[in-house]
Amino acid sequence: MLKSMMKIDIRSARRPLEALPARMRAVGVVAGALTEEGLALDETLGGQLSATLRRSKFKGNVGETLTLVQGETFVLLVGLGGKRGVSADRVRRAGAVVAREALRLKVREVAVENFFADRLGKAEASYALTEGLYLGSYRFVKYKSGERPPRVRYWIARGRGRSVAEALVMAEATAFARDLVNEPPNVLTPEALAERARSLAEASGLEIEVLGPEEMEALGMGALLAVARGSSNPPRLIHLTYRPETKPRRKVALVGKGLCFDTGGYSLKPTDFMKHMKGDMGGAAAVLGAMQAIARLKPAVEVHAYVAAAENKISGSAYVVDEVVRAMNGKTIEVKNTDAEGRLTLADALVYAGREAPDAIVELSTLTGAAVVALGKDIAGLFATDERLGEALRSAGAGEGEKLWPMPLEEDYKQLLKSDVADIANVGNREGGAIQAALFLTEFVRDPFVHIDIAGPAFQKQAWALGPAGGTGFGVRTLVRWLLS
Repeated sequence: MLKSMMKIDIRSARRPLEALPARMRAVGVVAGALTEEGLALDETLGGQLSATLRRSKFKGNVGETLTLVQGETFVLLVGLGGKRGVSADRVRRAGAVVAREALRLKVREVAVENFFADRLGKAEASYALTEGLYLGSYRFVKYKSGERPPRVRYWIARGRGRSVAEALVMAEATAFARDLVNEPPNVLTPEALAERARSLAEASGLEIEVLGPEEMEALGMGALLAVARGSSNPPRLIHLTYRPETKPRRKVALVGKGLCFDTGGYSLKPTDFMKHMKGDMGGAAAVLGAMQAIARLKPAVEVHAYVAAAENKISGSAYVVDEVVRAMNGKTIEVKNTDAEGRLTLADALVYAGREAPDAIVELSTLTGAAVVALGKDIAGLFATDERLGEALRSAGAGEGEKLWPMPLEEDYKQLLKSDVADIANVGNREGGAIQAALFLTEFVRDPFVHIDIAGPAFQKQAWALGPAGGTGFGVRTLVRWLLS
């Protein structure tokens, strides 16, 4: 495992909250009243918590907090909302709120009530709380002079150790993906991304193969190479493999879009739209993060991960509108927009992934602005050629608080991608753009296939429920939970 710069230690404790030594203790408030754990702590404090609740009229709405200062120590009252609609995601978000307040108050050791353990069970509550604490603690400060990464130890009162350990694997893999997205593009070039993947493989016992431009040329990856032509940083095709110790039940391919930076090419993006395009490799980051977790959790599934890493830039050699390029499967593509580059790189990556004859291919990409228009910043679009496979991934995402919404693969829209000079065009019209992009990908892949458009949730421009602005690592936990199931 690649070690994060953060030092976030989360442990379960069999003891009740009031018996745990820590500079901060966090207890829940449900429907305006202290939880059972909170009442026990209140008794040891001589009724200070209940008295404070009465004076402040703190209702405990979701996300609200109230801090009591007792000399050098703190008690954090955490709003958990009402008694109805209790979910693991509410616990996950409450954990992130605790982490945010711990960092704000510069506390190094925190004891936390296992929120809603009476409703969800100790195991499920511990799992969600651990993810929330870790992801809420995440900060990317690598390039900030004089600022250190967070260092906090959390104790979960009456927690379940096994659930905490598994959730930590998931959270650390998500943080790894976030780190990749947050790296500046002058640092994380395609070659550098391949080196990160190589380090991951060496640390995790995964197999790795990395193809350069010559190997891609020999394989006929004309679509990927066309996109990469304008950059002085050559592309890489990364292939990681996890093989279980026993005979695998299934073979699965994960494919991630790896545009380390996207200017739009000669179909140049306006400046405001070019901001944060270092995050155009969010799909690649999710796939690599998932492989880190898979190597530790060891599902009985053979998993192949593919990343086509490239940059879409402008130069005298960059590809232009009206070109016709040939993908690895022999299909010709008319380039009508050089800013629809991700689907071109994925075309070759998907064909390459199909050579292993997987039982399913799942691909993640920050593919279209149309998906953001349709679903906003928090929900990914899910396009599945197999309904059961799509539902399994949607369910896995729901269990991790990652929202995926089923979208149609409307075959009639495929005519919008017709070309007068080639087999297919890389864009159609503006209406239904996310659907057209998904249909384009189906031309280069075997069934069953799921395309997940994470253009919205892969990168947040401001602080959100589970972390600060920047890369979110969306998709890592969905993929791993699906594979574990």
